Amino acid sequence: MLAPYACQPDQSRGRLHSESMSSFRSPFQRDRDRIIHSSAFRRLKHKTQVFVEHEGDYYRTRLTHSIEVAQVARTISGVLGLNTDLAEAIALAHDLGHTPFGHTGEDALAALMAPYGGFDHNAQALRIVTRLERHYADFDGLNLTWESLEGIAKHNGPVTGANADAKHAGPLPYALAEVNAEWDLELSTHASAEAQVAAIADDVAYSHHDLHDGLRSGLFDEADLMQLPVTGPAFEEVDRLYPGLDPMRRRHEALRRVFGRMVEDVIAVAQGRLEAAQPQSVEEIRNMGLTIIRFSKPLYQELKAIRSFLFTRMYRAPSVVVMRTEVTQVVNGLFPLFMADTSLLPAEWRHDIEAVQSQTELARIVADYVAGMTDRFALQEGARLLG
Repeated sequence: MLAPYACQPDQSRGRLHSESMSSFRSPFQRDRDRIIHSSAFRRLKHKTQVFVEHEGDYYRTRLTHSIEVAQVARTISGVLGLNTDLAEAIALAHDLGHTPFGHTGEDALAALMAPYGGFDHNAQALRIVTRLERHYADFDGLNLTWESLEGIAKHNGPVTGANADAKHAGPLPYALAEVNAEWDLELSTHASAEAQVAAIADDVAYSHHDLHDGLRSGLFDEADLMQLPVTGPAFEEVDRLYPGLDPMRRRHEALRRVFGRMVEDVIAVAQGRLEAAQPQSVEEIRNMGLTIIRFSKPLYQELKAIRSFLFTRMYRAPSVVVMRTEVTQVVNGLFPLFMADTSLLPAEWRHDIEAVQSQTELARIVADYVAGMTDRFALQEGARLLG
């Protein structure tokens, strides 16, 4: 039984290319399955979350991160009476557009693409699911439902209009503009509650696992976390309940309490807001003018302190900065090399280039190719082509 404000599968706005309904899967289940079986999803297993993929076997990659986000999204959606299949589909797709080397690779590619319309990983995810996946006989992309495309485009909030975040100022990323021109995603409104759940699940997942990976890397230790809000009380509770616990079990017990605190807070806030607003349709959620799925203000402030700590001690740690510099050089070297000599591209990519009529069109194809690389392939190509 879905809540009245949930996305109902039988009321989906459909797909850009008409298809017959599945006899045993809802439209949103079908979207989820297509995302899981896509080439772009498989490549996430060798793409950076924080640490470059080859730096350790236990660190999260974009793939394991996406799976964790999907798990959180299903849990929250189920409690709130939302469509768990749609929330899971958006969660699994939200990072499909990431470059090799995570945000470092994205920053480098965005600078290189600035003269050609820029680069944004959310917009690139849309480009992948509407154009670049080419496995079906009847269409390019995955032919996802409108609701899934909307969720990928707007899960972090409106992209245009009065309610848009300041970071969206300026022209739309070309990949998003192209999709929106073909099928209006109503970029000035909020997304469905399911998409909002996928966005908060992303925050929950990385806030939890970056602490875990940072501890494993040795960039900080448990004593550091005991000085912070949320994590400090979690370790204190474990020490009180399990004095002398094995260090690895102590770490896990504390961080799973941090994880639970975040999920429970999101659910409580959402239940309160939904009870107060009494929305009777997904359209009311979209036009509410505010995010209905979010952290409470006290927890949000505490998490800001943790993120500030992670930024200093992990994301900008000297060893991480060194690796960021090295992988930036790889992206900065490969992109202009392919722009200057397209014969270095694989045959299927050279076929697309035959039809280009401008440097902008060429740059976008080269960006698609570079963005699709895994960490290891980008490093291999860098070594082979750049020396």
